[in-house]
Amino acid sequence: MLDFAFDPPAPKVIEGARFKWELVIGLEVHAQVTSNAKLFSGSSTEFGTEPNSNVSFIDAAMPGMLPVINGFCVEQAVRTGLGLRAKINLNSAFDRKNYFYPDLPQGYQISQLYHPIVGEGEVIVEMEPGVARRVRIERIHLEQDAGKSIHDMDPHMSFVDLNRTGVALMEIVSRPDIRGPEEAAAYVAKLRQIMRYLGTCDGNMQNGNLRADVNVSVCRSGDYESFMDSGDHTCLGTRCEIKNMNSMRFIQAAIDHEARRQIAIIESGGDVEQETRLYDPEKGETRSMRSKEEAHDYRYFPCPDLLPLDLDQAWVDSIKASLPELPDEKKTRLIKDFGLSDYDASVLTADPESAAYFEEAAKGRDGKTAANWIINELFGRLRKERREIADSPMSARQLGQIIDLIAAGDISGKIAKDLFEIVYSEGGDPAEVVRSRGMRQVTDTDIIEAEVARVILENPAQVEKAMTNPKLIGWFVGQVMKATGGKANPKAVNEIVSAKIAPVDSV
Repeated sequence: MLDFAFDPPAPKVIEGARFKWELVIGLEVHAQVTSNAKLFSGSSTEFGTEPNSNVSFIDAAMPGMLPVINGFCVEQAVRTGLGLRAKINLNSAFDRKNYFYPDLPQGYQISQLYHPIVGEGEVIVEMEPGVARRVRIERIHLEQDAGKSIHDMDPHMSFVDLNRTGVALMEIVSRPDIRGPEEAAAYVAKLRQIMRYLGTCDGNMQNGNLRADVNVSVCRSGDYESFMDSGDHTCLGTRCEIKNMNSMRFIQAAIDHEARRQIAIIESGGDVEQETRLYDPEKGETRSMRSKEEAHDYRYFPCPDLLPLDLDQAWVDSIKASLPELPDEKKTRLIKDFGLSDYDASVLTADPESAAYFEEAAKGRDGKTAANWIINELFGRLRKERREIADSPMSARQLGQIIDLIAAGDISGKIAKDLFEIVYSEGGDPAEVVRSRGMRQVTDTDIIEAEVARVILENPAQVEKAMTNPKLIGWFVGQVMKATGGKANPKAVNEIVSAKIAPVDSV
């Protein structure tokens, strides 16, 4: 486990016209469960299929159709809870949340208000090396997703796609522990990272598989401490909820705008109304969507079609025993085993695919060298082409072979970059490419000495200058490297040039 200092950083402070204000933020993150079937039906969850093609009679709420719980989705929720160091409730139950909307065929959503499957947990959010924030998780409950209303296909009509209806969601509810926009984005990113390691949510925000409802309120300096001491939420001010945020950048921008909007209202003598708002990224502002509903507005009651979930502790323990190595533990191990810096380990453990790639490429090799090649060369090229590590044209085995060729002295660093480009673009075995294209580094000192002697003979004026200024020796090294097409061993060239052009004061 990483050694963190949990002293909270200074909260985000906004200077109002009259007072200094602090932000208080809580998030409800909706994470789509990674499962081939929906929560209560066998319909496919595949993204991007024809509208209304993944809809069963249960999803469409046909009369007489009863839900059947997907056991794998339950297992995924338990796995997520264990990964967040949360309490697993062996007894939980489903409720009906009643509201009417065209993309909700049943007229209600099956959720878990009173007895969620997962209780209190925590997420450790690293804000800078060695300094982290602990964000408390209040609960995680399972629920159905709704469908999708489409308003931009026809100027006079709206359409409904029910493919997403009934897909399993985990709603992860935090305590109001988050104190700034950057921390909120970092929290969502850490949740996403953990769930990707667990394999319980792919975290694809573009497809809507991970989205957040952000609750924002402001308070005067000192009021948050009063809340922490007393638990009195009135110390935090009236909160507004910003719905369906699916971008880290937009989350930060929306929080900043909403906080300033609330401060302006309060300082002008008005009252902030509790409501649900949407963020408009084009205008950079939030706007009212509807008044904030309370639980009684949805007329929650126990779902009569589903029995309570009674889990066996031994089953939960078996899931716990099968958990993979999680990001913080993996980062600690890579730093210890491969001598990586905190930054490099953070980059390489950002997602499980990158970590696995690194470990294969670095196995039996120098970890720092492997990290440099992956972070600087490979990731740079992938970003330029907007590719993910899983789509890399160069395998970890191929990159490892390039590192082996450098370590063996068969190629220089410059040749290695040329080789990287060839293998990345054309594929092939790196050693065979070096052999077939004559890229092997020149290490024969007789050949190098002959080339050094030629350069010295052709440049007497530069030799005279180098005798009094040793820094100019680098010029001769460059000329030799240029003449040999970069194939000469740089270390050998440097040693031979230095020996032949001895500075005056060393003679």
